[in-house]
Amino acid sequence: MKKLIFAFTALCSSLLSSAQISGNINYEETVHYPEQTISVGATADRNLYINIKGMLNVKPDVLIATFSVTQTGKSAQEAHELMDKRIKTATAAMQALKGAQIYVDMISCVPLYQTQVEQKIFSKKTYNEVPAGFELKKNIQIRLTDPALMDELMAIAAEQEIYDLVKVDYTVLRMEELKKELMAKAQKLVLEKIKFQETLLGSSLTGTDRTYNDGFKVFLPTEMYKRYTAYRNNSITGGVNTNRFNAADKNTSLFYQPVMDKEFDFIINPGILEPSVQILYQVQLTILRDKEKDKKPNKEYILVSPDGQFKTLPLQP
Repeated sequence: MKKLIFAFTALCSSLLSSAQISGNINYEETVHYPEQTISVGATADRNLYINIKGMLNVKPDVLIATFSVTQTGKSAQEAHELMDKRIKTATAAMQALKGAQIYVDMISCVPLYQTQVEQKIFSKKTYNEVPAGFELKKNIQIRLTDPALMDELMAIAAEQEIYDLVKVDYTVLRMEELKKELMAKAQKLVLEKIKFQETLLGSSLTGTDRTYNDGFKVFLPTEMYKRYTAYRNNSITGGVNTNRFNAADKNTSLFYQPVMDKEFDFIINPGILEPSVQILYQVQLTILRDKEKDKKPNKEYILVSPDGQFKTLPLQP
């Protein structure tokens, strides 16, 4: 009996652990997974089409982080003085980071207004907007070559009450070289598929006319983050008066969702751990088969004269 209970417990633990491997993302109702079947249909012509899709994952060479800084003051001069003090202190510490380059971008300086009530003896109240101060906005742009320094960068900014990390741009300096690497790999696979086609067809494709189309697409980590909320609905709320029910705030999070590598003929640098720049390449080769071979040979009638000369007789269609 103990062995039976132990086996049942182990089975349940195994099932639970296997389910958790998929992660909490499967609780999100908006997650849809694509059809996993392969559809291969016959072409309407005798041409041969060879498609090769490849992807290359690469770590970015440069990161540019943009922080937004806001400062208010009773006057424009006061706002500028307070802003400059915060930015100079922050940038001085940021410049100590290895390879950091900094640029401060002026965004806006606009007046702030508040409402003032004017009460007149023989009329109703009048509400007037009057200047109450100034709001100054600037952006700090920091160029880094080491992504590991982002934590230190955030800590330095937070010391000066700079919390708004607007975005992080990713740059690959050797993009042309990487695209050539993708094209060379795709070319090799195209030639292999041509040999495969020749084996299946039992005939050579040498000398056939060919056309091709190709194209690239690049995905940056900034545009590949998805939002999800991990929670289960409370079944008790079905019979509860909604006016007396206070729902808890659900934590919304983000996760990095790269282009999945399940539909590519080849992957260069697969399974990279950190968010990366993904370069996609596709080439389609069209081999134009000779249609003249499919036509039936035309019949000819040749007249041989008594003196041994040959004459082709025209045939009526």
